[in-house]
Amino acid sequence: MPQYFGQLHTTDQSWSTIGAVEAIQQDERHVHFKCGNPCVSISVLAPNLIRVRMTPTGEFQPHRSWAVALADEQWQTVPFNVRENTDAVEIETEQLRVVVSRNPCRIQCFDSGGQPFAQDTDWAMGWRAGAIAGWKHIEADEHFYGFGERTGLLDKLSKVQTNWTVDSLDYDVLTDNMYQAIPFFMALRPGVGYGLFFNTTFWSQFDIGAEQYGVWRMETRGSELDYYIIYGSEPAKILNTYTQLTGRMPLPPQWSLGYQQCRWSYESDVVVRELAHEFRQRRIPCDVIHLDIDYMDGYRVFTWNPKRFGDYKELIPDLKQDGFKTVTIIDPGVKYEPEADYHVFDEGLKNEYFIRKTNGQLFHGYVWPEKSVFSDFLRPEVRDWWGSLQKSLTSVGVAGIWNDMNEPAIDDRPFGDEGNKIWFPLDAPQGSTEERTTHAEVHNLYGLMMARASYQGLEQLRPMERSFVLTRSGYAGIQRWSAVWTGDNQSLWEHLEMSLPMLCNLGLSGVAFVGADIGGFAGNATAELFARWMQVGILYPLMRGHSALSTARHEPWVFGDKVEQICREYIELRYRLLPYLYTLFWEAASTGAPILRPLIYHFPNDLQTYALCDQVMLGSSLLAAPIYRPGVEHRAVYLPEGRWYDWWSGEAFEGQTYILAHAPLERMPLYVRAGSIIPIAPVRQYVEERPLDLLTLRIWRGTGEFTFYEDDGHTFEYRTGAFCTTTYRVRSQGQETVVEIGAREGDYSPAPRDTVVELVGVGEQRFTDDGTARRLTFSTNE
Repeated sequence: MPQYFGQLHTTDQSWSTIGAVEAIQQDERHVHFKCGNPCVSISVLAPNLIRVRMTPTGEFQPHRSWAVALADEQWQTVPFNVRENTDAVEIETEQLRVVVSRNPCRIQCFDSGGQPFAQDTDWAMGWRAGAIAGWKHIEADEHFYGFGERTGLLDKLSKVQTNWTVDSLDYDVLTDNMYQAIPFFMALRPGVGYGLFFNTTFWSQFDIGAEQYGVWRMETRGSELDYYIIYGSEPAKILNTYTQLTGRMPLPPQWSLGYQQCRWSYESDVVVRELAHEFRQRRIPCDVIHLDIDYMDGYRVFTWNPKRFGDYKELIPDLKQDGFKTVTIIDPGVKYEPEADYHVFDEGLKNEYFIRKTNGQLFHGYVWPEKSVFSDFLRPEVRDWWGSLQKSLTSVGVAGIWNDMNEPAIDDRPFGDEGNKIWFPLDAPQGSTEERTTHAEVHNLYGLMMARASYQGLEQLRPMERSFVLTRSGYAGIQRWSAVWTGDNQSLWEHLEMSLPMLCNLGLSGVAFVGADIGGFAGNATAELFARWMQVGILYPLMRGHSALSTARHEPWVFGDKVEQICREYIELRYRLLPYLYTLFWEAASTGAPILRPLIYHFPNDLQTYALCDQVMLGSSLLAAPIYRPGVEHRAVYLPEGRWYDWWSGEAFEGQTYILAHAPLERMPLYVRAGSIIPIAPVRQYVEERPLDLLTLRIWRGTGEFTFYEDDGHTFEYRTGAFCTTTYRVRSQGQETVVEIGAREGDYSPAPRDTVVELVGVGEQRFTDDGTARRLTFSTNE
C-alpha cells in the first residue's frame, strides 16, 4: 500500500502555458503558428492523420535516425484547406477538421459530422523545468484502450500509464510500467474514435482522468511536445493508419504459429532429446523447443556449454529431422572477462561497442554471467556486429532468437545477493557521433534496437529462410522486428484472466504477434488451471508453454491422462485452424489488424463490449469465452448482434443477448458468426510434416466472405509475389445456400489437394482443387 501519512509536503512547479497566435505560415504539408517564442506546428500527413508539435524555444528537434515514425516527408502530400477568421484558423481534410483558436492557441478536432474529439482544455500545452505536457478533454462515454503492455482490465479510463521500460518481475493488476513502453492509445465512443501516438522516447506518462475528472494529460521529460492524432470511426481504421506510421509485422515462418515448448531450463541435450521423444510418442503436436540460459557456457552469450550440450552440433539437426525448430535465448549482458579469450567481450571492447559513463569508464552491472557490460544497440555498426554473432547459433541450425532481459534488467550486485535493479546512467552517451544523445532519451529503445539487431542479423545469416524473433522489451514499432510475450507471469487464475486484456491491448497498440506463458512462468499450475490455460492458449497468436526454475514441470502430460487428452485435443484444434490463423497473420502484416481482438474491435457501437475483457475474437469469425476460475462449469456469454453458432454443438443463437454456456473441464465455450468461412487443415504433428493435401472449408449459414492466403510458409519469396489468394463467399438464395469459390489469384501454386466444403449442419461436397472458380449449392429446406 502507498504511504499516505508521514510524507513531507511538496509543492509542484507551476506550468507555463502557450499564449496567443501572433503569426501563421503555411506550406504544402504544414501550418506553423508563432506564439511568441513558442511555436506550434500542425502537419497534415493523411486525410485522417495530423501531427502536432510544440516547442517552447521556437526550435524543433531534427528527425532522428532511430525514430520509429515515418518522417513527414515520407508521406504523400494530401490536399487540405486552410480558412482564417478573426478568432480561429481551420484546417480541413476529407475526413476531419482542425480548429486552432488564436487567443489563446488551442486545438480542437471534429469529424465530418461535427462530432468533437481530442479537444484541448484551457491549459492546452505547457512546460516547466524538465517536463512538457498537453491536456485534452475526455468526452462523455469515451473509453481508452491500447497503451501497449498493461495489466488490469481492458479500459484504462481513470488510470495513470507510465512509459518507461523496466524488469516487471512479480507484476500484478496494480503494476504500472512494464517491459514494453508503447505510448499509443485509442479513445472510442459510439460513432467516433481517434488514436494518439505520443512521439517521445523519453520517460513519458498518460493520466487518463485520474488527477482531474474529464481531462487526460500527456507528459514527457523531452524538450518538445510531439504527438499524432489519427481519426477513425472504428478501431480497424485507426490501427491501419497507426501501423502505416510505425510499421507492420513481417510474415513469420508458419512453423512459429505451432505449439512452442519452453522451460528454464531443459538443462542438457539429454533432457531435450527426451522432451522431443515424449511429444512425438504421445502424438501431441509441437513445432518449437526453446533453450533457456543453461545451454550457454557460464551464461556467456553466443557460446555453448561443453558439458551440458556437448553434442549440440548433432542435437539441433536431429531435432530438425524430427520436425522441431530450435530457438535459443540471448541476453544483452556480455560477461566482463578480459584476457580470457572470450571473443564477444574482446571484439566489443576493441571496437568501442560497449556503453560507457560520461567519464569514459565502462558501465557494468550484474546479470547471469555476473559482472557484465552492455552493447550500444543504437549504433548501426553495433547492431550489425551483434547480428553477425548469431552465426554461432544459426550455423548449427538454430532457427530463432529469444531476446530476454533487454529493458535492460540489471542488478547492482551479483544475482543471489540482496541488490537493487538499476539501468544505465541517464547521462551515459549513446548513439553515433553525428547524433549523440544520452540514455535518458533512448532508454525505452534498448529492447527494440536489440530485437532489430537480431532480426536483421538473422536475415543476413539465413537469407533463404524466415526466422523467428521474440523479445520481452520493446517500444512502439516493435512489431516490425519481433514477436512479444508478456514476461514473467505466474501460475495463478488471476494471471490467466489478465492475459486476455493484456494481449488485446497489445494488439490494439499495433503488436499482433503476442502471447503469454501458458500455465504461468512462476509457481506451480494445478491440473485444472493448466487445462483451462491450454484452452485459452490456442487463441494466443504466440502459443508457448513456459515454466521457471524450481517449479514443477509444465508439459502437457505431467497432469495425468485426462488433462493430457484435453491438451492434445486443443493443440490439435490449433493445428487444424492454422490455415485460418496464417491468413490472420497475413491480414496483420498487410493492414496492422490484431489477430486476437477484444469484442469492441468489431462492435465499437455496442456499449456492452466496452468493458468486456473476458471474451475475445480470433479474427472476425470466432468468439471465445474462456473459463478462468477454478471449479466453474457454467458462465455467462455475451453474443453481439447477429446470429451465432456453438462451435461444438452447432446450436444457433440470436444476438444481442446473454446466454448461459455449459463448460465442463474439456470444453471452452466457442462460437462462430453466421456466414463465417473457416479453412481447416488435417492434424499434423508439426507444420511441415506434409503439405496441405486436404483442405476443409467449414461454413456456417448466413452471408459472408473470406479471402484465404497461401504461400510456401518459410521463405521470403512472398515478398516478390510468390503467394496466392482464394476468395470464398456464402449466401442464402431461397431454399438453397450458395457457396461461390473464386478463381485462385497470384503467382504461387500450392500442392495438389482435395477440398471439402462442409456446410455445418447440412452436408458436404468434395472436389479436386485446381484453382478454378466453382459454384456449389446446398439444399437447406427446413
